[in-house]
Amino acid sequence: MMLGLIAAVLVVLWLLGFLAFHVAGGLIHILLVLAVIMIVLHFIRGRT
Repeated sequence: MMLGLIAAVLVVLWLLGFLAFHVAGGLIHILLVLAVIMIVLHFIRGRT
């Protein structure tokens, strides 16, 4: 549950940064990669 929440927050931050600020391009893509990794780990681990 917590991992999914963190992934969702990272995706929202990435979208906000990409659409609104568009200043730190590298940081935005790092946030996206972290969010994708969190989502993949969430599905691999399954429910505990």
